[in-house]
Parts: sequence; C-alpha cells; structure tokens
Amino acid sequence: EEVIGELAAYGATELLCYRAERPAELANRQAEAWQPLLDWLALRFDAPLAVTSGVVPKPQSPAALSALRAAIAERSSWELAPLALATQASGSIVLALALAEGRADASAVWALSLLDELYQAELWGEDPEAAARREAIRRDIGAAETFLKLLRRG
Repeated sequence: EEVIGELAAYGATELLCYRAERPAELANRQAEAWQPLLDWLALRFDAPLAVTSGVVPKPQSPAALSALRAAIAERSSWELAPLALATQASGSIVLALALAEGRADASAVWALSLLDELYQAELWGEDPEAAARREAIRRDIGAAETFLKLLRRG
C-alpha cells in the first residue's frame, strides 16, 4: 500500500502536465511528445490529467487520481518494483506506466522524461555532470524495462 500511495502521488504533479510557455519550439515539442501519452492514459485507465503552463500546481481531479491509483494497485508486487524504479528515475508515473504496458520503450521514456533538459543542452551545449546524471537515469529506466520483460516471459 505504501508503494502504491507513493507512486499514485506522482499523478498530482505529473511531469507531462507541466508545459513551457516559451520558447515556442520547446512548448511545441512538449505538446507533440507528451500529449499522446496523456491521451493514452485517459483512454486506457480513465484517468484524464489536466495540463497547465508554468510551474504553478494545477489540481488534478480526484476521479482521475483515483483511477490512476487503481491502475497502479492492480499491479503485482513484482511489477511494482520496476514501476517504482521507472517512476522515480523519470519523474513520471505516466511514463512508467507506458513502459510497463509496452506503450514506450526505455529509450523513449528516457528522452521524454528529459525533453526540457535535452532541449537546453541542444541550445547551450553539454554539461558533463548533467550528462552523467542523465546516463544514470538511462541505466535505471533500462533496468526497469529489462525486469518488466523478464516478468512477461515468466
């Protein structure tokens, strides 16, 4: 129950729901990359999450958060472990569920979770410390994907 609660709490501040207003190119990238996954979440789990611009929190509907919690709670303990790893690494329960459901692979989840940061690196150049941190995130998401694949085979 504790893990389910921790993972469900990500829905209240879901990464994919907070969009940049500027620059327009980043805002467009976010909308094109993230909105299809939010649409999928709404259809798959009946958990439509509200999108906002900027960093001011926008409350999510209790019904959507409840549906999201139910989607997490239906997972086995074995599935919760990689789901938790992917959620914590990516900062997104939506991306972690997409990975768990085979909707996105580890490479896509990694890139989607770091879309803003990768955009900034394109503009301003690479920071070695940030690159090392991103590589650690890549490994964690990859490990979660491997675990999930092994569970599907079993």
